[in-house]
Amino acid sequence: MNVYETLQQRLETIFDEFDNVCVSFSGGKDSGVMLNLCIDYIRKYCPDRKLAVFHMDYEAQYQMTTEYVEKTLAENTDILDVYRCCVPFKVTTCTSMHENYWRPWEPSKRDIWVSKMPENCYTEKDFSFFKPNMWDYEFQEKFSLWLHQRKGAKRTACLVGIRTQESLNRWRAIYSDRNYRNYKGINWTKEMFQNVFNAYPIYDWLTTDVWTANGKFGWTYNRLYDLYYKAGVPLEKQRVASPFLSAAQDSLKLYRVIEPHTWGKLISRVNGVNFTGIYGGTTAMGWNSIKLPANHSWESYMHFLLNTLPEEPRANYLDKLSVSMKFWRLKGGVLSSETIEKLKQSGIEIEVGSDTNYQTSKLPVRMEYIDEIDIAEAKEIPTFKRMCICIMKNDHLCKYMGFTLNKNEMARRKNIMEKYKSLL
Repeated sequence: MNVYETLQQRLETIFDEFDNVCVSFSGGKDSGVMLNLCIDYIRKYCPDRKLAVFHMDYEAQYQMTTEYVEKTLAENTDILDVYRCCVPFKVTTCTSMHENYWRPWEPSKRDIWVSKMPENCYTEKDFSFFKPNMWDYEFQEKFSLWLHQRKGAKRTACLVGIRTQESLNRWRAIYSDRNYRNYKGINWTKEMFQNVFNAYPIYDWLTTDVWTANGKFGWTYNRLYDLYYKAGVPLEKQRVASPFLSAAQDSLKLYRVIEPHTWGKLISRVNGVNFTGIYGGTTAMGWNSIKLPANHSWESYMHFLLNTLPEEPRANYLDKLSVSMKFWRLKGGVLSSETIEKLKQSGIEIEVGSDTNYQTSKLPVRMEYIDEIDIAEAKEIPTFKRMCICIMKNDHLCKYMGFTLNKNEMARRKNIMEKYKSLL
């Protein structure tokens, strides 16, 4: 079977097993195809069903994206139950050295909102679980439980249009051995709460499959992609996500050409937008092959960069660095035998362990931070150069170094969830 035929079987499973089905619709190509697939399925096989649509409106986006979202929703009002959420949750930004997040629809900044708040949208007052310190991804998770309870559903499936081709993290979400909390052993599902599951039915689709489906079935899609194509943006880099994320830095400048009126609003909305629009995707922000300034080691250059930052972000980077150095010194990261041999040949002092708690054939390697190393696996090695790149990218979470939330951040999040769980 081809991916479309396989998808039809997956949708049959979803609509047979779950009495409440919701699609996350961002206005991008993947979520757009996911929504159109569900709309066609309902109209053909179960016209009496309603489909919930969850749209997180980020305020700052292309007007073309907003128009596409509104058109798609308006054309299918008979079968769609729409939840368009305009909520001031925290959203990561990589445009600013001073701030690691911004808030769409922040009430105190109403006079500089990029967009006008749409009619009949859901705001923070509609969600008792919303708290000011909540991130967008936390809101998305809690929304699924809120919708499940609101509908009085037996089982809820929240369909998300992610594809493993997009990133290694998305591939892991499907194929990881730890993905045991799924629905009846289906690896493209994940339990979020009791009787509430995320589902990723198009996880194995390629970008070419997405555009083939749009062309074959004549579906409405975001015409912004046509302009991206004409501008020479490769298919895999055509994104309509929040313009302030790390992945969007290189394309932020396109706002100036495609929608100059929107660009003007973006500049005053979030710190560092103009600088990122000019230098995003260049060595000035840690992209491509950054060069070490004369008379510097990467370690000394890192301290130079840190000294240019305000106290709070500087302390954040130093804390991340301290945790990483301790990890590599005491526990060690797992590396392949080929990488270990390259380190030995480079004369780097390492201590190789015999086993690890991780489910991998790689071996744990303990070592100190080094300045840099010229090997293909450089991203796996603890170097001061990688830290410099994080700082230059405004990567406050240090994702480039493989960080997720640290222990303190996880504990803080857990305490907050524990404090407010009685409100659910």
